[in-house]
Amino acid sequence: MMREQLWYRPNPRIYTKLLVMLGKCKQYERANSLFQLMIEEGLEPSIESYTALVSAYSRSGLLHKAFTVLEEMKRIPLCKPDVFTYSILIKSCVEYSRFDHVDRLLSEMSRNGIKPNTVTYNTILDAYGKEGKFKDMEDVISKMLEDQDSKPDVWTMNATMKAFGNRGHIGMMENCYEKFQGVGVQPDVRTFNILMYAYGKERLYDKMTAVMEYMQKYFFSWTTVTYNILIDAFGRAGDIEQMEYLFNLMMSEGIKPDCVTLCSLVCAYSKAGAFRKITRVMRKLENSDIAPDTAFFNSVIDGYARAGDITQMETVLIQMKDKRCIPDKITFTSMIKAYLSKGMVEKAQELEQRMLNMDKSRVQYTPRPKPFIKRP
Repeated sequence: MMREQLWYRPNPRIYTKLLVMLGKCKQYERANSLFQLMIEEGLEPSIESYTALVSAYSRSGLLHKAFTVLEEMKRIPLCKPDVFTYSILIKSCVEYSRFDHVDRLLSEMSRNGIKPNTVTYNTILDAYGKEGKFKDMEDVISKMLEDQDSKPDVWTMNATMKAFGNRGHIGMMENCYEKFQGVGVQPDVRTFNILMYAYGKERLYDKMTAVMEYMQKYFFSWTTVTYNILIDAFGRAGDIEQMEYLFNLMMSEGIKPDCVTLCSLVCAYSKAGAFRKITRVMRKLENSDIAPDTAFFNSVIDGYARAGDITQMETVLIQMKDKRCIPDKITFTSMIKAYLSKGMVEKAQELEQRMLNMDKSRVQYTPRPKPFIKRP
């Protein structure tokens, strides 16, 4: 409609912003149509508009099309790909575990005299960490230390520590913490969250508490993530009193709990056999604007199933549907076990059949060679 107005003049900046927006929404077809329309209106594509088109394709997993656009850019003197073009493409490659493409792009950057920036290195580092490629991580960090323009930052520190911490390599995580500080990188709240999560996972509660105290001593503000990590850790340890203290502290500090917080409370109460407290959590949910998810409802259903409270379990399933949360294999498995424990074989068989017939696109279920329930 705007293009039909007499005052309309095509603006390359507006086109580029629209291309970026479509790319973020993974609307690659519309992005390509818009790019072609821009050319039809007599506008010369720029590095920014080409990079936005590369982003649209790569974000959607169409790496071959993204590379085609990259090759096209190389043939246009004023649109040669820059560090931002390569960084966007590298980010998508690592997300789809195409590390062969990453090596190729880095080599190409080097040949063309384009130096990776800190964001580029951090993107690669995070991907290597998720894959457990620790030797490759060390190589990236070494390159960053050698490069005066791409020094490690707190994001580098956090990505490295998280990679080691998530895999239980506590000593290596702590070593990274000290080494990064040695080169001038200072920790932030996320750094301490990573430490506490790793310690809690490995049941190193003394170290986790020490980090808590350090954060309080030096006035690091706790976030929802901080509280969630601690609530979950103490809940898993069976320390209900400390878990509830932290939840109440969270509320008094004005930090809004989320679905993860409530899920951790329910799991802890279920494990401790405090089933009545699960109902309290449900009331908190009803009186809040927190949007529950399937994982939360699964934890509640499992809690009532353990308690043998079939009525409440079935009520939660109805609530789950009202909130448009789709039951999955975990939901039905918990309910089937509860029915069987009460001798309600017919209900269990009916639910199993429903699970088997459910559209595979809606629930992840691997068919078993034998039925879950033995027919009489």
